[in-house]
Amino acid sequence: MKKVQERAVGQDVLNSLTPGQMVVKLVNEELVALMGSETTEIALRPSNEITVLLMCGLQGAGKTTTTAKIAGKLKKKGRKPLLVACDVYRPAAIDQLKINGEKQDVEVFAMGTNHKPVDIAKAAMEHASKNGLNVVILDTAGRLHVDEDMMAELQEIQAGVAVDQKILVVDAMTGQDAVNVASTFNEKIGIDGVILTKLDGDTRGGAALSIKEVTGCPILFVGMGEKLSDLEQFHPDRMASRILGMGDVLTLIEKAEAEIDQDKAKEMEKKFRKAEFDFNDFLDQLAQMKKMGGIQSILSMLPGMGLPADLNIDDDVFKSTEAIIYSMTREERGNPAIINPSRKRRIAKGAGVDISEVNKLIKQFEQSKKMMKQMSGMMGGKGKRRRGGMPKLPFGF
Repeated sequence: MKKVQERAVGQDVLNSLTPGQMVVKLVNEELVALMGSETTEIALRPSNEITVLLMCGLQGAGKTTTTAKIAGKLKKKGRKPLLVACDVYRPAAIDQLKINGEKQDVEVFAMGTNHKPVDIAKAAMEHASKNGLNVVILDTAGRLHVDEDMMAELQEIQAGVAVDQKILVVDAMTGQDAVNVASTFNEKIGIDGVILTKLDGDTRGGAALSIKEVTGCPILFVGMGEKLSDLEQFHPDRMASRILGMGDVLTLIEKAEAEIDQDKAKEMEKKFRKAEFDFNDFLDQLAQMKKMGGIQSILSMLPGMGLPADLNIDDDVFKSTEAIIYSMTREERGNPAIINPSRKRRIAKGAGVDISEVNKLIKQFEQSKKMMKQMSGMMGGKGKRRRGGMPKLPFGF
């Protein structure tokens, strides 16, 4: 606050900005500086050598899930990761890692709960060396709070295996406690980077502000959901934009590039221009939206939406819509014009909704077609200006 005040008082306001916008600009710049200014990657050895990552953190922070998320990211980059189950205390921790490893198509090394974590880590190194795996990720045990036994165990693993990067996983929902945890771990074992989980909650990144400043350790990734794909590279400038409600279009574009089928998107664009889309296309749109994290995730990245922090848009609102469409025959989905009153009654019964819901959906669908025709007419380049407002945007088009 002091830094912003010092810079704001007496600052010349740019011709293109109002004083209020100038303050936002200064706050944005200071937030970026506070969170590290630059994006930091996990440091990896050349692919012909083994990189060892030690994952640590308190119980409940999402460490085991995050460990699998990291493995999936590295696999996409062409690396050959090995997940190692070093948590021999928490019930089902090994099973959880195995299930997540299977989902990510990454091998998991486990020796059960009767061995010391340092011995498991050493055996995993031998296994990786024999099988040509080049990133070993050690999922260590968490505790409900920082204690000496936990630190001693981590120090023992470090002494037994040459660890390249010590990565701390902290829960963003714990607020400033996350900063205290990061400080303690940094003092005891020295950490190289931090991953913030549960940033899809209502915290909007408060804890992220202080961790870099207090510990000097960069934030590497942020967890934005429960799915194994919900791990984003941490960009200080983009996070500052999100905190200030200015959106994060670049991350939205990256998500779209990673999740959306480009050929399908082009085909859909042609259909929209000609207003030829049907209910099958709408189901495809819903599926792609879910892949990108759901409607709330998408809206939170769009600038100027001004969504309240506590707003919770549940994607379940689309479930009755999906049920109605799935209750239609293939012919009805492709040609909604044939849906007469008797067909509507059958569809409503199949979806478990009132017939008014079916009528409403079909009406919205027809409106959307009219809207697309209007839009394609406006973009046709014939020089004609259309008068009157556009119909209310239906669905999520």
